[in-house]
Amino acid sequence: MVSAELVKQLREKTGAGMMDCKKVLTETDGDMEKAAELLRERGIAKAAKKSDRVAAEGLVATYVSDDKKVGSAVEVNAETDFVAKNDEFRKFVADIAKQVATKNAKDVEDLLNQKYLDTDNTVQEVLTGKIATIGENMSIRRFVRFESEGLVESYVHGDGKIAVLVNFEKGDEELAKDVCMQIAAAKPEYLSRESVPADKVEKEMEILKAQAMNEGKPAEIAEKMVQGRIGKFYSDICLLEQEFVKDPDTKVGKLIESKGAKLVDYARLEKGEGIEKKEENFAEEVMKQIK
Repeated sequence: MVSAELVKQLREKTGAGMMDCKKVLTETDGDMEKAAELLRERGIAKAAKKSDRVAAEGLVATYVSDDKKVGSAVEVNAETDFVAKNDEFRKFVADIAKQVATKNAKDVEDLLNQKYLDTDNTVQEVLTGKIATIGENMSIRRFVRFESEGLVESYVHGDGKIAVLVNFEKGDEELAKDVCMQIAAAKPEYLSRESVPADKVEKEMEILKAQAMNEGKPAEIAEKMVQGRIGKFYSDICLLEQEFVKDPDTKVGKLIESKGAKLVDYARLEKGEGIEKKEENFAEEVMKQIK
């Protein structure tokens, strides 16, 4: 007979369910190590069954070191937004953000092979365990890491929907926070005019010229109109060209310049961005969770 205390210990050690712990302890005659191994083996099997499900929900999170010199932003996906409210999942995402900042992985594959926050398990093994215990497919989708001689700052919007990370060579925390919020709200695609690919600019100019010609303007007038309208294109997609959300009369670039600051880079991660999600009936989703 397996004691309740032994079941409790195994549950605390592995995070598995009470009945699963009792079952494997019975099968292994109360051998804690063998039971834990059996749970891991079955956890991996459970995780494999869930791996074909679309994980488009989840959380984004950030981590910035106390000295503001290193920061990260990560996206970890799950199948439903119920999991995003799960404390265990939220802690895991926060830990991954810290892992990225402190361990400097090259890419997601490298991150998954690293030891999880100085434990004996890899990030992949811990992730697999979370999939088994929480009961949904999950994946670490992407991350960004900045290391700065100046200042790294972050902002998370919508309880884990949008994460922003900025790297300032010069600047203060107040300005950095304002720029983070600008990026979250205005969704710039590029930092400056110079960073927009030439072919994208050329294509836009062709479209603007065709619009002007369709308005009945002669070719030479159309060319001049294009030069006037291309500024609007840049102000829509370039951070430094955008109107500052707190003061639309000021461009973000001018604001930064007026503070004697310099923005080197930024990143904006939006949860589930670009992932094709299967539409589900809400009632069906609730029933799925109950089952």
